[in-house]
Amino acid sequence: MAGQQRVYRERIRATESLKKIFRAMELIAASRIGKARNHVRASAPSARALTRAISAVATHADVDHPLTSERTDTDRVAVVVVTSDRGMAGAYSANAIREAERLVANRMEAGKEVQLYAVGRRAISYYKFRNRPLSGQWSGDSDRPSVELAHEIADTLLRAFLAKPEDGAVGELHIVFTQFETMVTQTARVIRMLPLEVVEGVEDRGEDEALPLYDFEPTPEAVLDALLPRYVRSRIFECLLQAAASELAARQSAMHTATKNAEDIVRDLTRRANAARQSEITQEISEIVSGADALAART
Repeated sequence: MAGQQRVYRERIRATESLKKIFRAMELIAASRIGKARNHVRASAPSARALTRAISAVATHADVDHPLTSERTDTDRVAVVVVTSDRGMAGAYSANAIREAERLVANRMEAGKEVQLYAVGRRAISYYKFRNRPLSGQWSGDSDRPSVELAHEIADTLLRAFLAKPEDGAVGELHIVFTQFETMVTQTARVIRMLPLEVVEGVEDRGEDEALPLYDFEPTPEAVLDALLPRYVRSRIFECLLQAAASELAARQSAMHTATKNAEDIVRDLTRRANAARQSEITQEISEIVSGADALAART
């Protein structure tokens, strides 16, 4: 009985240590989530401005640009999966990978060859464990993505999309990330980045309303050459920021739940330890009484 009580005490100490770790991670995530949400909001105006500019060129200039044209000379499709570098974020990474697997299955059923790009150690380890080759991989501060990282990813994907078929060009580019909606809701999403479909920023006008006049200098092609790569970099950076905010929110929620569960386990183990101690005391009293009765019987 004494050994059982000792086991309970050791388990209580171990659970208390884990609870401190969970609580610390919850507080760290809570301290960073505000800044991550501000970054998401701050990135929206520039993205809208770029979208309006590209929409103006696409609407008022008859231009065929490589980034807006469907490619029929290749069957390759690039899929970028954005996950976290660390665990303890609930089903955050698993949901993104599951959505990516559905997309991969869909494109393969359509007769496409899928090339995978992974952002975050969770996606990298997932595909490496299954011996699935990666055409590109990036890891680091998934909860604090940098502009340099977004530009590196975007430039790599742009080179793949603009390459020749014999050099491994891709005809489509999809990115899978987790969109931050609220502190309790984060949704895995798939968007097609290339070929570009600019549908935002186009204003509805009445039949009698005159269209604005645009003059593109030096040429509409040159304007698109300058704007479209920036648009792709901006969208990828926005996806990374959304994923970072989602990761922190998921980690805060998961660590809060883990802390509550640890407290419940400690309470349960404490009750069991007290019951074991009470049983030990009762047994000792019974042994003392039995010994006293035996001595009294001899006399």
